Amino acid sequence: MRQVYKHILPVILACWFISSCTVHEEAVEVQMPIALCLPVSEFVAANQPRYAAGNGQRRVLGDPGQTERFDLPRYAWFFAMKDDGADWEVLHREKLTLDGGSWEKTHYGGSYRTSGDSIYRYQTTLQILLDNNKVDGRVYAVMSNVDLTFNKTMTSINTLADLLDWQFDASSAEVQQNLQHIYTSPYNYIENGDYYGAFSNRHTKVPQVNLLLYHVAAKVDLKWNVDEDKRTGAEGVRLTYMEARNLYNGWSYAFRPMENTAPAVLSEGYNITNIVTSSDVGLWWEGRDYFYTLPYTVSGSPDLFPLQLTMKTNDDASDGYRLTLNQRIDTTDPFVPWIRGNFRLTKPLQNTTETKTEGVDYGVEP
Repeated sequence: MRQVYKHILPVILACWFISSCTVHEEAVEVQMPIALCLPVSEFVAANQPRYAAGNGQRRVLGDPGQTERFDLPRYAWFFAMKDDGADWEVLHREKLTLDGGSWEKTHYGGSYRTSGDSIYRYQTTLQILLDNNKVDGRVYAVMSNVDLTFNKTMTSINTLADLLDWQFDASSAEVQQNLQHIYTSPYNYIENGDYYGAFSNRHTKVPQVNLLLYHVAAKVDLKWNVDEDKRTGAEGVRLTYMEARNLYNGWSYAFRPMENTAPAVLSEGYNITNIVTSSDVGLWWEGRDYFYTLPYTVSGSPDLFPLQLTMKTNDDASDGYRLTLNQRIDTTDPFVPWIRGNFRLTKPLQNTTETKTEGVDYGVEP
């Protein structure tokens, strides 16, 4: 039976500490030290009260699945905005190239539930101009280990509407292979009735904001198993091929990761072909692998995210078993899903096409 779980994936944490000068005129230049922070997994004693006994290996809060490696970001795109009464206006915009040698390992001491977790922190400073030192502001950011191409230049982003339409090009193999290393601050993540990356200096000269960044891509975590008594003999089963098909590779919203859409019929997109191949002898009967892909919905199905897999057994040379797994998603959710599937194979797969919808008949058990 295929089981699907959905979790918040808070993998990256960014802390912005802001200090300002004394107000003399209507506008004041503010020094903004920025700490970009990455939580890291580490071993934690099971008797620590904030963790359930027996957890042992402590992962980042909400980050499920097997232990995996995340590359440190090399680029950051940063926007600070202010409320001008009618709209949100950009105060400052800047692309940062991050020095890989400037990261340090420490602990996060902020007010969120991640307080006390180990982090990698990158420290830098920006200068922005605040009107009369009294601003209700917001901070938005994207971080990535690969350089990204956007549909608009940063200088053309002047309002919140411009920002929400900002999209990065996900069509290249380089970007597709690094989706797990791209992070954002979702525009609709609300804390205490306000955008979670808000700051204000109306009552203090030191406005500050702690900004948590999240994955733009959903994690698909797959496990497969062939019953031991079905692995040998004339009727033996071997999973000799599995790939993911038609993964979304168009323009993707930088701050609206759950709102990508595609035509009802996708052209053949970038395929993940390294899940299982005929040379992976150690994976023929059981294994686990994962990949990251951009969530999307198609025309006519506004709440279904289609995952397309092709599987072959026993070195079948034909088209194989093509399965579309429709995962129900809420496009108003700020966070991309984590999807876990278990496949139990008891006989060779037929060469056919099938669609299953989560919550109805999700799973593969031929």
